[in-house]
Amino acid sequence: MSRVQAIERAFVVLGTLGDGPLGVTEAAARAGLPKSTVARLLAALVAAGAVERVPGRTDYRVGGRMATLAAGGRPTRSLVAVARPHLVALAGAAGEAAGLSIPDGDLVHYVDQVDSPHPVGVRDWTGTRLPMHAVSSGLVMLAHRPPAEVDAYLARPLERFTPATVVEPGAVRERLRRVLLDGYAWTAEEVAEGITSVAAALADEGGEVIAAIHVHGPSYRFPADADASAAIAAEVVAAAARIAARIRQA
Repeated sequence: MSRVQAIERAFVVLGTLGDGPLGVTEAAARAGLPKSTVARLLAALVAAGAVERVPGRTDYRVGGRMATLAAGGRPTRSLVAVARPHLVALAGAAGEAAGLSIPDGDLVHYVDQVDSPHPVGVRDWTGTRLPMHAVSSGLVMLAHRPPAEVDAYLARPLERFTPATVVEPGAVRERLRRVLLDGYAWTAEEVAEGITSVAAALADEGGEVIAAIHVHGPSYRFPADADASAAIAAEVVAAAARIAARIRQA
């Protein structure tokens, strides 16, 4: 095929992955292209970093390079740069690490972190991608998706990372309902034992959730008690609102 035709078809294949990971056969059916053609295009897109294989599976998903380009193309030109001072202030106020993440298909992609002032902290999650149901940032993103997308997400088997990971669809739905009521989500030792996290969503000028910010720390000290839990959640929601306001002004 010609180079122009190959580019056009590559974008068609990329478009099929917009709702989540797919195998070659299903991507070919959605794209209306031969399976062999889609397989070659996916291989080329993987090499370019635009698509990646889902670990342990044969499915493909949109890659981190596309997520980074999408974030950089927003009016702010750099979501990380806008959020960074607010993350620094949030980490100082909460006394724990604060981070920024963006959606990457059905995954959360952590793009920045400001570390805790404590000598004992948590690892830097920047660059990591995790399923939405298992992390606080993912829950606040998933809660704002259209019902059909939530249904599709929960129709698939949900990965369990620790004994505390919530994987029962009905329980996840209830958590998403609470997010919409409260404006934030807590997770405790669900993706890694010993880590507790709270997150709030960031919406752009059109109301679309484009990112989330979170605070996380060792479970033995974070949060200290129920009063601290409420205060920290309020800090995270307020910081998210300030960043969103900056984005809308850009």
